[in-house]
Amino acid sequence: MLLESGGLISANAPFGDDLAFHHSLLCSLCFPRRAVPNREFLRQTGDGWLHLQAGVLDLGEGPVLQPVPYGPLSRLALIWISTAARRSKSREVFIGRSASQFLGMLGYDKQGRRYCTLRQQLHALAACRIQLGFRGRTVSEAVIKRIDAWLPLAQLQRATWPGSLLLDADFFDELVQHSVPLDARALHALRGSALALDIYVWLAHRLHRLNHRPLWLPWHTIKLQFGSEYQGKHAHGDFCTSFKLALSKVLMVYPDARVCVQRGGIELRQSPPPVPTRTWLPANAPLPVAREAA
Repeated sequence: MLLESGGLISANAPFGDDLAFHHSLLCSLCFPRRAVPNREFLRQTGDGWLHLQAGVLDLGEGPVLQPVPYGPLSRLALIWISTAARRSKSREVFIGRSASQFLGMLGYDKQGRRYCTLRQQLHALAACRIQLGFRGRTVSEAVIKRIDAWLPLAQLQRATWPGSLLLDADFFDELVQHSVPLDARALHALRGSALALDIYVWLAHRLHRLNHRPLWLPWHTIKLQFGSEYQGKHAHGDFCTSFKLALSKVLMVYPDARVCVQRGGIELRQSPPPVPTRTWLPANAPLPVAREAA
């Protein structure tokens, strides 16, 4: 699958539905990869940090506590929602006529367990509150301003799939000004690994903005950004092994990425972005300047 996708990406530049977009700061400050036992989550990298607070959602019979969003499906759902808003230039986002159609948009099959995970992560994403901080400035945001809950089958008299949702105005404005273009084919190929998705969007945001000097990142710096979930006696070694494996997958679908694993860390070199600027910007349009986070 990865080799096939990598070959296709190498042979054909992304076009049309191949284009996806993501919030620039969330390319460096990613959601948790596993379920969070508490109702909040903090990730810090360099001068930037992300704080997620789980919220509450009305599921038809009053408020129900939701978890912190996590895992690959929450990431892809957010990217797809952001992409739809960016393309349509509207806060009102159509998310398919059914859960099955939305899963297909994300590149997933229609296995029964997918529906349960999608319902949990979509509700968690809709309910959570996000704080982003960078060099003395704190921004508090919600992603979704309004959504109709995806109700269980026992409540068929109510709509069981929201169909559309309304993005928060501030979040939408950030997408318009600072979104990072991605190749949806690469996202689909990496959909089984939250870590691989995180590395891909980070490199897509970071590599083309480097100067001509290589950037050396030691393992302890990389672990601070991507490996806070790894704890215990063997945490460092386990993280390095997982990161190297995930990076090898990313490089299959981002073949222009100039990243070299060396003893003690990795080296990044200036590389073309996965989506050429001319592909997604209209003629003569100025290139948006994405804010630095890591």
